[in-house]
Amino acid sequence: MYASYYDMIFKRKSFHRYGEPDGKTISPEELDEIRTMWYKFTPLFEGINTKIKIVPGNQTSCNRGEEYCILIYSEKKPGYLQNIGYIGEQLDLWLTARGIGPLWFGVGRTKERRYEGLEYVIMMAIRKIDDDSKFRTPGDLSDFKRVPVEEFWEGPVIDGITEVVRLTPTACNIQPWKVINKGDNTLDVYRYRRPGKHGIIPPFRLAYFGSIDIGIFMLFLDICLEHNGIKYNRVLTPDDGNFKQLNLNAKYTLNV
Repeated sequence: MYASYYDMIFKRKSFHRYGEPDGKTISPEELDEIRTMWYKFTPLFEGINTKIKIVPGNQTSCNRGEEYCILIYSEKKPGYLQNIGYIGEQLDLWLTARGIGPLWFGVGRTKERRYEGLEYVIMMAIRKIDDDSKFRTPGDLSDFKRVPVEEFWEGPVIDGITEVVRLTPTACNIQPWKVINKGDNTLDVYRYRRPGKHGIIPPFRLAYFGSIDIGIFMLFLDICLEHNGIKYNRVLTPDDGNFKQLNLNAKYTLNV
């Protein structure tokens, strides 16, 4: 299901600054395709209604040189933040494959706090990229700023999995994930409140954005497991947003 996304893990880039306009723009047809694709992506939790609205970037606080911002809305049900991270990252990788540069922009603000009865969750900035070389070069991991493996993975590493999931992007640069591999073909995935690692996020918002980030992380984990031919069973725990240091979000049982 996720085979087409794997290569995009190494190409995608968070465009924190897009630079000056280069003449290329996202066409109306591409915008319509984005709107259509959102509802074709695989959710993490079934039964949670989500919607997107695409607006010009200047209608938000983003101001990164983007053309548009995709405003993401959801019902507030258990697991809704993890779900948005999981679906939204599929959009991120899908956009990358089409030469559109994405940016999860967690601190973005919009006046449109509700849309068709749903609550605003987060936005993603987008702009057409004129030169493919502005994305990352597959195979070159030198400019990935991520925590080292030993800070997020406890227990035996898994070839083709551990190093790749380390590349997971984050909505607000807090990388709040922890995996415990007990060596018995199970992986416990936690939202982890990393000491001192708050980025620009106030402490009371860490659980909110951390829950979105864990959804992003689980998509990367699922993509990597599928790419390596590892079948798995996953039991999810909706994140209740508490402030504990470790919050179990999922238990994976690997069929190896």
